[in-house]
Amino acid sequence: MHAPELSKEALQQALEFKRIGSRAVREAQAESRRLGVPNVYEINGILHYERPDGSLTTEDPYEEWQRHVSQ
Repeated sequence: MHAPELSKEALQQALEFKRIGSRAVREAQAESRRLGVPNVYEINGILHYERPDGSLTTEDPYEEWQRHVSQ
């Protein structure tokens, strides 16, 4: 099946939406890091949690995060 071609205007609008969405995601990730809340990503169907040092783990840090928040 052949995909329909987008008009130049539709393509420009789609790229603008992508730019706005990408910026919003980066800002939300930065805010989560600032607050000490792990960012969560799904990679190949598996949840990965971002550690404070930026590395990823598949271990849910919820309990450790709860202890940190309640201090």
